[in-house]
Amino acid sequence: MSVPARAYLSIGEVLSKLRGDFPDITISKIRFLESEGLIEPQRTPSGYRKFTSADLERLRYVLLAQRDHYLPLRVIKENLDAMDRGLEPAPLANSAAGPRPALGLATVDGEISPSNFAPSSDLRLSRDELVKASGITDGALTELESFGLIAIRGRHYDADALSVATAVASMSAFGIEPRHLRSFKSAADREIGLIEQVITPLNRQKNSDSKARAEEVSKEIAALSIRLHASLVRAGLNRPR
Repeated sequence: MSVPARAYLSIGEVLSKLRGDFPDITISKIRFLESEGLIEPQRTPSGYRKFTSADLERLRYVLLAQRDHYLPLRVIKENLDAMDRGLEPAPLANSAAGPRPALGLATVDGEISPSNFAPSSDLRLSRDELVKASGITDGALTELESFGLIAIRGRHYDADALSVATAVASMSAFGIEPRHLRSFKSAADREIGLIEQVITPLNRQKNSDSKARAEEVSKEIAALSIRLHASLVRAGLNRPR
């Protein structure tokens, strides 16, 4: 029996229904998940996507697995394929990926995830405001700028500058000075270069879906790089001495 016309949802309606639980969801994200084969909405004769309630629940599962269980897309896709074949995948809480690592980083949901690498807020701070809000000295800010760890955007500093300055201020309590942190900038530049190498072929494709996919891939790799870095540091600290 055919599905009644209004049983279908547009991509905008799907976005609206998901935003309450997943504030960071975007149309680009939904398109990216489709390009990765995690959802397969039908199309109208004119090419518009039309989603069923099953598609919506499938999206909820994917987003929940990413946000609350930090599963990579490969594992999520395997779980979905198992469900499509009538099998019962491993419970999310006991997935093969194991428990999410405790990174000890202050984020919205207590975990570094791809959504943490979305463009930062529209926060704009003067130099004095940045110094006061972060707790660093003006001299330290000058050093951070000379080492490339903080850069002014136009005439103001943004949320990323505040995040860096706040972290540096906390580290200074342990005797760590801005000059000690140049290696962090070098490591970040190398990671950025690796991400750009991966997404360059996508950016060369002149269509909106490829651009959306490039944005999501860059955020996912960035989150994984932080996870890897934290794991390596933890392993090094726990190494027998």
